Amino acid sequence: MRFSDEFRDRALVEQIASRIACHAGVTASIMEVCGTHTMSAAKYGLRALLPSGVRLVSGPGCPVCVTDQREIDSFLAIGQVPGVILTSFGDMLRVPGSKTSLEKLRANGVDVRVLYSPMDAVDIARDNTGSEVVFFGVGFETTMPATAVALKTAAENGLENFFLFCSHKTMPAALRALLSMGEVRLTGLLLPGHVTTIIGTSAYDFIPREFGIPCAVTGFEPVDIMLGIESVLKQSSEGVALVDNVYSRAVKSDPNEKAQGLLSDVFETADANWRGIGLIPGSGVAISQKYSALDAKERFADVIAVVPEVESSPCRCGEVLRGVIDPVDCSLFGKTCTPSE
Repeated sequence: MRFSDEFRDRALVEQIASRIACHAGVTASIMEVCGTHTMSAAKYGLRALLPSGVRLVSGPGCPVCVTDQREIDSFLAIGQVPGVILTSFGDMLRVPGSKTSLEKLRANGVDVRVLYSPMDAVDIARDNTGSEVVFFGVGFETTMPATAVALKTAAENGLENFFLFCSHKTMPAALRALLSMGEVRLTGLLLPGHVTTIIGTSAYDFIPREFGIPCAVTGFEPVDIMLGIESVLKQSSEGVALVDNVYSRAVKSDPNEKAQGLLSDVFETADANWRGIGLIPGSGVAISQKYSALDAKERFADVIAVVPEVESSPCRCGEVLRGVIDPVDCSLFGKTCTPSE
């Protein structure tokens, strides 16, 4: 049953509707920064609960969607090296490269293994000393600590056949770049709760200070998302902008010191290419010199060097990730691009 069918307490919906009157007929556009918010809104039918004056738009917070095409092609190319075992989370299995995918490589005999944790890749390396095991590190601050633990564990145990292909990205730098573009007029932002458990709400203070845009850090349950929307509209109607934490049961103002210490030991800030957006300075991380012996990009540099540049495509994913258009506005949506698969 869809959430909108079973939701009986409409107090939040009524509060949201009352905020709309303050916008004098102008649509309130709220960006779901995280892809998990987008999925939850669709799963529970939240858009059906919202008044017509509230529009939810996509943001750059899906780690699979923003992984650069050439990064994917480079990781897939490593799989062609004899004796290599490619490991990745399952959400990358069907993501297409320019010519193939992990799923197709596996069908053609390449050893591709889907994991639930980066530590599984460490175990595979320990059990397969005659092979080189490469883990595809994708995701934002939420998944980075687990990757860091795996890398440290491999190094401490002298596993010279474990390598990390690092494609991790960071959220605040991307949001600064997106808002600086000024392409979309936003009423507010729904910020991801899981990322913020690592970096703290203070990491977003620049958004209301520099751009005057209300924010709400929220979780992914239906009521969490509705509380976030209500907070953004309340701020807007009152003419204020701040970072409101409506997910206080999990998120604090300050960053997680233990996680931050781990990340600063293993990674260093780096520029990163985002699919459909391009290079965003300081929006990614690279493996620190301390652990460079386990850096797949150095170990397989000769393989990556000959990976061709990505040809231009009619795909408009960059505009979707920046909130400029909805997915259905792209001519490839539902055809070449089939998210449900």
